Amino acid sequence: MIDNKARIENMPAPTAPLPRRSWLAFIALAVAVLAGCASTPFTALQAPAPEPPATSTVSAPPTQAYTDAMALQQNVARWVAGFVATARTAGIGEATLHSAFDDVHYLPRVIELDRAQPEFTRTVWDYLDSAVSPQRVALGQDKLLQVRGEADAAAARYGVPSNILVAIWGMESNYGGNYGNIPTIDALATLGFEGRREDWARGQLLAALKILQSGDISRAQMIGSWAGAMGQTQFLPSNFLSYAVDADGDGRRDIWGSMADVMASTANFLARSGWQADPQWGAEVELPPAFDYGRADAALRQSSAQWAAEGVRTMDGAPLPEFADGAILIPAGARGPAFLVGPNFRAILRYNNSTSYALAVGLLAQRLTGGPGVQAPWPRDMTALTRSQLLGLQTALNQRGFSSGTPDGLMGPATRDAIRRYQRSVGLAADGYPDAELLRRLQEQ
Repeated sequence: MIDNKARIENMPAPTAPLPRRSWLAFIALAVAVLAGCASTPFTALQAPAPEPPATSTVSAPPTQAYTDAMALQQNVARWVAGFVATARTAGIGEATLHSAFDDVHYLPRVIELDRAQPEFTRTVWDYLDSAVSPQRVALGQDKLLQVRGEADAAAARYGVPSNILVAIWGMESNYGGNYGNIPTIDALATLGFEGRREDWARGQLLAALKILQSGDISRAQMIGSWAGAMGQTQFLPSNFLSYAVDADGDGRRDIWGSMADVMASTANFLARSGWQADPQWGAEVELPPAFDYGRADAALRQSSAQWAAEGVRTMDGAPLPEFADGAILIPAGARGPAFLVGPNFRAILRYNNSTSYALAVGLLAQRLTGGPGVQAPWPRDMTALTRSQLLGLQTALNQRGFSSGTPDGLMGPATRDAIRRYQRSVGLAADGYPDAELLRRLQEQ
C-alpha cells in the first residue's frame, strides 16, 4: 500500500523500451566503478553495450533518440549502483543483490502512472456502485465459504471478523483475481530513480530486499501493483515486514499463494491498527431535522449515548452501535446518507486512508453476511467537481477570506473547513461538501 493510500489500480506490466543488454552493461560498469564491487561482479551484467544504429554513412553521428536513451541508461545505472552500495551496507547479502538486480528493468509506464493527476473524480455513490456491486457481493459470499477455515482461524486469533477480512480481500484484488503482475523490485527501483518520492521508494525497496533475503518469496513471484503494493491484500514491503504472518507454518509469509497467510496477515494489520473486539464498524443512521451538519466531522467524537440524546437513530430503530467515540459521516453532504462510525472504521482507514474505501469495506462485509446496503438515496443528480473546478473553488474561497490553504485541486481538511465557514456565512447547511452550485455561488459573488 502507498502511504496515504488512495486506491491503487493494478495495471498491466509495462515493458522496457530500451535494449536490455545496453542497460545491464552500464549497470555492471557503474556497480564496479561507483560501488567498488569488492565481491564478484553481477554475472548477468556483463553483456556488451550496443552499437549505434546502422546508417548508410559510417561517420554519421548517433540519433538524438539514441543519445538520450544512452544517457538515461547511464543515469539509471548510477542510481542502481548507489542503491546497491547502500543496501550492502544495510546488511543485504550478495546473493540477494544478484537476484534483485541482475535482471532489473526500468519501467516508463510506472513513471507515467505516478505522475498522473486525474482531472475527473468519482462520486462516492459511483465508487460504491462498483465496489459493492451485486456481482462482487455474490462472488464474495462464495469466496467466504471457500476460505471459511482460514478466515475463521485469523478471526479467532486477532479478533477481526471473517467478513471484514474477505471484504478487504475483495476490495484489494477482487478476491485474488487481480493483484497485479508488475515485478515489485522493478517498480520501486523505477520510482526511486525518478526521484519524486525517492526517499519513500528507497525505503520500500530496501524492505523488499529484506523480504527476498528472508526467503519468504522469490523475486519472480514478488509481484503486485505499479506502486509496489504486493499480494492478494496489497501490502507495501514495509507493511509486510511489520504485519505479515506465517499462519500455515511452512516457514514463509506468503501473501501471494497461501490463504492462511493472507487472512492472518490482513487481520494482524487491522488488529495492530486499533481494531476493537466489537465487530461493528458503524451503521447507517437518520439525523434529526435540526441537525447541525458542521458537527458531522471525523474530529468530533462522542459516545453513542450522546448522539442518541441528540436524536440520531438507526434506520431500523435498533440501538446505535455502542461507541465511546463515534463520529457522524456524511460522504455526500447534507443531501445524502449519514453514518455513525467508530474505532473499527478508523482502523480500516489506516489500511487505506480513503473514506470511500473504508465505507465500501464496511458495506461489503455487511452484505456478505446478508446485511443491508445503503438505504437512504444518494443525490445522484449531483456531479463531482473536476480537479480544475475544485482548484477554482479553493481560489475563490481564498479570495473571499475563507482560507483553504494553497490551491491544489485536492479535497482535504483545510478545504472542507473553509467550505463550512463560507456556508455558515451565507446561511447554508455547513456540510463542507463541494458541488457545482457552491462553486457557482462563489464565482458569481
